[in-house]
Amino acid sequence: MAVLSNNDLFCSAALAGLYDVFDPEIGLNVVDLGLIYRIDFNEETKKIIVTMTLTTQFCPMGESITADVQQSVSDAFKDYQVSIDLVFNPAWSPEQISPEGQEFLDR
Repeated sequence: MAVLSNNDLFCSAALAGLYDVFDPEIGLNVVDLGLIYRIDFNEETKKIIVTMTLTTQFCPMGESITADVQQSVSDAFKDYQVSIDLVFNPAWSPEQISPEGQEFLDR
């Protein structure tokens, strides 16, 4: 699943760090897991909104995962305020896992 953004260059920089943020229960990063839906950048206000989901609404590691996502994007964009928009519509499904993620899980 491709991550949507209003700034592809900035999005690539944000995603580079997010490949190091893992769902500890599954062992797969949040990008390949398909948890990141959208990253929008407002250069005037220096704000970033990351729209993402979790594998379930009741994910026991949800707070940790969202905090790690926020920290990762903040590290990449030190002058920006980062907020997480946690959504469950559309709901996550295994079909959102990238081909690389599927390969990792099939090992």
